[in-house]
Amino acid sequence: MNTAINLPVSRSSGLDGVVVADTLLSEVDGEEGRLIIAGHEVEELAGRFSFEAAAHLLWTGGLPSPEEEQRWSTQLGAGRIAAYEALPRLSGALHQPQVMGALAAGVAALGPGSGPPEAQAAHQIAAIPVLAAAWSAQQRGLALPRPDADARHASDVLRLVRLGEAPPPALARALERYLVTVIDHGMNASTFTARVIASTQAHSSLAVAGAIGALSGPLHGGAPGPVLDMLDAIGRPADAAAWLSAELAAGRRIMGMGHRVYRVRDPRVVVLERAARELEEAGLGTPRLALAKAVEAAAEALLSAKNPDRSLKANVELATAVLLDAVGVPRALFSAMFAAGRVAGWLAHIAEQQQSGRLIRPESRYVGPRGATRLA
Repeated sequence: MNTAINLPVSRSSGLDGVVVADTLLSEVDGEEGRLIIAGHEVEELAGRFSFEAAAHLLWTGGLPSPEEEQRWSTQLGAGRIAAYEALPRLSGALHQPQVMGALAAGVAALGPGSGPPEAQAAHQIAAIPVLAAAWSAQQRGLALPRPDADARHASDVLRLVRLGEAPPPALARALERYLVTVIDHGMNASTFTARVIASTQAHSSLAVAGAIGALSGPLHGGAPGPVLDMLDAIGRPADAAAWLSAELAAGRRIMGMGHRVYRVRDPRVVVLERAARELEEAGLGTPRLALAKAVEAAAEALLSAKNPDRSLKANVELATAVLLDAVGVPRALFSAMFAAGRVAGWLAHIAEQQQSGRLIRPESRYVGPRGATRLA
């Protein structure tokens, strides 16, 4: 594209306000600060139910019986083993310099798997954290332990990313709460990408690979790592206001603040803060929680003064950085853990889109010159 051309912005630039699908999976109410996942408030779902139960809910529309929940656990365990055993033929994918590139290449190479649709979905869900942990192990020159097929998904995922160090149950519960909290979130960029690819009747694994690419960007799922960098740079709650003021004066964004949809505080922040506080009560807390609260308060005041007509509140990435750091997930895997939860939502959206059978094909509005001289 000729970057010298200044394109006019249409009223639906970024597809704001454009409904592209009817869905039974989730609803984001940006004005009220609510997230409904298949009929359940995110606070209720993440506080009471396992990742296996939440995946079943998205896949079927109902919460599982104990037998159905165990079936998902068994399928996810089998999927982790299958991904682990496939690692020797995925060396090219695992040598990608960034973890999200490794995930996209690895998922595409693994393919959708075999068996009924639910089993295929479970195997693709299970592959994401195994690929992420394998990439992390390779970066450090260490061996990845074999997954435990009998363990619950969140607990085994945390053991893998900690390279075999068995996590205390409280840490596993905290990670599970995170995975459920981010499992779906309306028609976000990665979910829309997955549905566009699925609408072409491409394999679900390629739709997931495309969604991973969308999630890797700093305006979507790539910000939790930089949030932790910001907290490290600030260091102390007392220094938050001065540091943030300097960032704003330099024209830089404050990571973890503001959301494209929410006009109030992101409801997922509440869920993850509660999980972090429970870790503190269990003696497994992190001083970064108090620092993040100070940063949020200072940032909100500064942004309100700078942009009085905009409501810029804390988003999920601020709380994500604190919680994932507290449970022992390496900083380089923060976006990959986002994918490990969101992949269940992607696959449910892919299945929903495939049922519609409709190719997604929007239009663009040409704003260039007309009647130009024909090229020779």
